[in-house]
Amino acid sequence: MRLNKYIAESGFCSRRKADSLIENGSVKINGNIAKLGDQVSERDKVSINNQVLTPKNEDIFIVLNKPYGVICTKDKDAKDTIYDYVKSDDRLLYAGRLDVESSGLVLLTNNGDIINKITRPSSNHEKEYVVTVDKEMTRKFIYSMASGVMLDGSKTKPAKVRKLTDTKFNIVLTEGRNRQIRRMCASLGYEATSLKRVRIMNIKLGQLGVGNSRPLTKTERRELLSALK
Repeated sequence: MRLNKYIAESGFCSRRKADSLIENGSVKINGNIAKLGDQVSERDKVSINNQVLTPKNEDIFIVLNKPYGVICTKDKDAKDTIYDYVKSDDRLLYAGRLDVESSGLVLLTNNGDIINKITRPSSNHEKEYVVTVDKEMTRKFIYSMASGVMLDGSKTKPAKVRKLTDTKFNIVLTEGRNRQIRRMCASLGYEATSLKRVRIMNIKLGQLGVGNSRPLTKTERRELLSALK
């Protein structure tokens, strides 16, 4: 198996990040500094900055309903993070962070390759949100959110937008800029007072309680992996 794939499947990081770690000399195979293109087997000892990786036995996929105020971070010293709500001894990564003021679906897995496939900018995978704003929406607001607004010098991709009430709407994005929905609203003179992610690709939040988590069903897992081939 190629070294970067081995690292990704251990859950440490994506293949792209693994290549960077290999290039800067942070990766060793059996105590020797590795180089790009190296092959490894399960008998080899691979370490990154002297941390030995554990070969992955099985992919783990967990859905969490992140509460408001909880942080998406891998910082072990941070308090009240998403990892406080997930019981697992495996090194889990999350597919697309939610800011501290947002809630809803977070997908976690020990497979770094899967994370990269879901989150890379060119993937165009759908993520769905329910958003509440601070005042009644106009037709112009709905149209602008759907057709795209200027952020950081470039227009956001077209989105599917559906009005739910005078101040609440549903939006489906195929990109993931930093705090994108909040910034889109702000650029049009609105404040997003509540933001909840309810779907990533085929995976829906459904009736999962706030702060609760669950493994993917066999059907969800099969459909997700098929879509990411």
